[in-house]
Amino acid sequence: MDFLRPLTWEDALAAKAARPGALPVQGGTDVMVEINFDARRPEALLDLTRIRALTAWDTADGRLRVGAGVPYARLITELGGRLPGLAQASRTVGSPQIRNRGTVGGNLGAASPAGDGHPPLLAGDAVIEAESAERGVRMIPVAEFFTGVKRNALAPDELIRAFWAPPASGPQYFSKIGTRNAMVIAVCSFAVALHPGERRVGTGLGSAAPTPRRATEAEAFISAELDWDGRGPLAEAAARRFGELVRDAASPIDDVRGTGGYRSHALAVLARRTLTWAWNDHRKTTVGKAAS
Repeated sequence: MDFLRPLTWEDALAAKAARPGALPVQGGTDVMVEINFDARRPEALLDLTRIRALTAWDTADGRLRVGAGVPYARLITELGGRLPGLAQASRTVGSPQIRNRGTVGGNLGAASPAGDGHPPLLAGDAVIEAESAERGVRMIPVAEFFTGVKRNALAPDELIRAFWAPPASGPQYFSKIGTRNAMVIAVCSFAVALHPGERRVGTGLGSAAPTPRRATEAEAFISAELDWDGRGPLAEAAARRFGELVRDAASPIDDVRGTGGYRSHALAVLARRTLTWAWNDHRKTTVGKAAS
């Protein structure tokens, strides 16, 4: 197995074009585990950790552009106020050592159904910036990025350069269930994001289907039910129905971490709870603005 270590983004694209079978590595927190257990043996590893362009983030056109090499620890400390749902998910990833090395870009490349960063990206309408040496940049909405279990929409010669996401315009929450409190793969996870200016709710489900996905029927239902002027509490019946629609959007399996039935039930509970938390935050903000 060859080890390729480009120093520039252009060199990385050239290497990927020449060796489409080379497996990109950012933090290596997933890849190295699979190699150590002989679950994967790529023809080459393409180490992207020395490419400084991937470790920066900035703003453009009112959106955040976050390089594929920005680790979870920096997302929490530097972008927690602007991407709170993603920051909450990042805090649940592994140990401090893993959060210092692991990246959302690497998480996207692995495309695991249980990836913690995926549900908040779905709820927040993120877009993935991919690039190849031959065709240049391509923007892929995150809802179209996941194509199967550990499969994504990247072409063989493409690499993930960044993801784009608008700063939170309303409350965002992420919650997951695991077999213990730390260092655990999610049994299931859920993210919700309120977009008050659009009078819309975004959702993201994790570890509940072959790919991370949105609960579009739940989004449409609750977006129409909520009092976006913030004058009233969340109706219990609406929250319950929202949870049911989130549950119905999943297609979970039985495995060593949990049964499909348990995952379905847990998702309905997580959906109700996170929506309640987010809506209560929105009401407090609305009342505070009115009082001032």
